[in-house]
Amino acid sequence: MSLKAYNPAWAYQEAMQQAATRWHRRGLLTAAQHQAIRARYPLEFYRPGLFLRIGLFLFTCIGAAGAAGFLALILSDVVSSSFLKVLAFLCAAGGLAVLEMSIRGSRIYHAGADNALLYCCLGWVTVLFTGVIYDVIPLASRDYESLGNPYLQMVLGPLFVVFLVATIRYADRLVAAATYLLLLLLVVNAALQVPYGQALLPFVLMLAAVGAYWLVRQLHKRPDYLYYQPCLTLLEVLVLLTFYAAGNYYVVREANAMLSGAFTSTQIPLAPVFYALTAGIPLYYIVIGLRRPSRIWLLTGLLTAACSVATLRYYRSLLPPEIAAVLAGAVLLAVAAWAARYLRPARHGLTSLPDDEQPPHFNLESLVVAETAVVPQAPQPGLEFGGGQFGGGGAESTY
Repeated sequence: MSLKAYNPAWAYQEAMQQAATRWHRRGLLTAAQHQAIRARYPLEFYRPGLFLRIGLFLFTCIGAAGAAGFLALILSDVVSSSFLKVLAFLCAAGGLAVLEMSIRGSRIYHAGADNALLYCCLGWVTVLFTGVIYDVIPLASRDYESLGNPYLQMVLGPLFVVFLVATIRYADRLVAAATYLLLLLLVVNAALQVPYGQALLPFVLMLAAVGAYWLVRQLHKRPDYLYYQPCLTLLEVLVLLTFYAAGNYYVVREANAMLSGAFTSTQIPLAPVFYALTAGIPLYYIVIGLRRPSRIWLLTGLLTAACSVATLRYYRSLLPPEIAAVLAGAVLLAVAAWAARYLRPARHGLTSLPDDEQPPHFNLESLVVAETAVVPQAPQPGLEFGGGQFGGGGAESTY
């Protein structure tokens, strides 16, 4: 049984057609070459348009809820104890079976219905694990709201494994984000178990983000990168946001108050360090985004810069909110207009023109040559030259 639910060739075919379309739009491919590539790599899966995908997602959720309700009516007369756990197990198993059969039978690929079934299954698995662990732990320790609860790992650990397996198999972006969130919760819970863990928690999360970023970059080198490309792109953004949020002064101060059970936040230790991180990390992101260049780093840097300004505005009010918002919008609009004009044409390796980025995992130019080159055909049997005795007839007095 393959670890991947979908055919890995589907992701390759989709990326190939997208790249060919971009090259054709830029005038690097003729219409004939474009059609040749589309014919060579046809999309062998079903994925409707966005609105139909949303409709399929909603209708599948409604159908799954109706099936669960119908099953609950049957079980309510049969099972008295552990009703919810039995219902969760049957719904998760049934949903998983329908999901696998739909992918194999209908060849759907992130078409809305399969995403809905996957989320429903994982939701029921979460209910099942939470219910099972809830019955195991002591009554006095059933405080799930506290991130420092040592029994919380009994829920988060199995859920992290299940979500990780689901990410590997289905390559769903939302499931990958949930898996990363579970990992962060595990790190937070483990840090709060040790002395000074709460004080060191921002730096622990920053180290975890650095490790996660290194892992994501390593996964970019895998041959099946295209299968997981949407997940890895989203994870890269989340890792950068985690690193920034762990050092943001507002987040650290308010989270420290929440974990301490205080109603109002007070000044935190090492405040100048977090001031510097709040101001410096966005600038670092922007510089890296311009030097590589990387759209992910640049946009994340701009977003975190806005968060840093909001942090400053929250604790140091210099102007009324409406005036500050108008001034900030005017300045950003002026900077954006100047940058768009200055970078057209490209300067310093940067441009404001549309970017048609070439996927790094295949050479489209070589592919075009290989797929559209005219192969010489062997001549048809018939009149064949050579092998006779008449070449240069008369030169040697013979024919």
